[in-house]
Amino acid sequence: MANITQDMLFRLSLIKYAKTFGVTKAAIKYHTNRQYIYRWLKRYDGSISSLACRSRRPHHHPRQHTDEEIALIKNMYRRNPSTGLVVLWVKLRQRGYSRSITGLWRVLRKLQLNPVKLPNPKKKAKPYEQMLYPGQRVQVDVKHVPSACIVADHGEKYYQYTAIDEFSRFRYVEAFQEISTYSSTVFLDHMLKAFPFNVECVQTDNGSEFTKHYGSSNSSALTMFEKRLKEYGIRHKKIKPFTPKHNGKVERSHRKDNEYFYASHQFYSFEDFSRQLKVHNRKYNAFPMRPLGWKSPKETLENFLLHGVTYV
Repeated sequence: MANITQDMLFRLSLIKYAKTFGVTKAAIKYHTNRQYIYRWLKRYDGSISSLACRSRRPHHHPRQHTDEEIALIKNMYRRNPSTGLVVLWVKLRQRGYSRSITGLWRVLRKLQLNPVKLPNPKKKAKPYEQMLYPGQRVQVDVKHVPSACIVADHGEKYYQYTAIDEFSRFRYVEAFQEISTYSSTVFLDHMLKAFPFNVECVQTDNGSEFTKHYGSSNSSALTMFEKRLKEYGIRHKKIKPFTPKHNGKVERSHRKDNEYFYASHQFYSFEDFSRQLKVHNRKYNAFPMRPLGWKSPKETLENFLLHGVTYV
């Protein structure tokens, strides 16, 4: 016997006392009835394992599954080994099965035929396209300046336009008081003058400040920003809608701006905000980064332009 319970030891002591002094005295001493003692005396065969409680589960039930139903369940499970419980139940009902889904589950568990629904196949991520030189692709996005940073709050809103080179992580940022396709065009002109390399591709989201592809009935019309890109001969790449991770480098830089700039700075005017933003961006471009081999974006860019050396 694997486990000897307190109830089994109690019954053994009861039986020994009853055999020595009689059933009546045993019933009085152990505060039980004589029928209880006679039942265990009859079951006792000399081993303590015979004093264990037996299963009270009925041997049969008037509504238990028939042999035909069991055969149907086994056959259906054999033909559909990777089907979930609900689908298996529906298939059985189509072939005359009339039991409930919980009844089917109990029978499957008894037969050790637990249905296992296969997990959905995971999406295989595309390999990231590593840029080979500065200007091959530049990510551009707009950040709304937190209103808590604006001290003289008269309903004004400030915006940070950001352009980051995917190869060197070199950034150019500029402060604006409105977000529009005109502001985007002005920022593009200033960005191209600030970057010491030619830009081949500009990647943005599908915001109305960049394109009308999703926000206008005349989606084929070009915005001022797109027209200026066409004039410069720069390709415009738009990311998939509602997937900011495709613009991950500029989104990550905005998160760092929140941690190292907006969380600890306040602005008393737009001119003050513009001045502090320029200082912060100079610090950003001079700060070492792990993806660049612990070199700063400025150092990485200079190494490539002067010596043709990359951080890889």
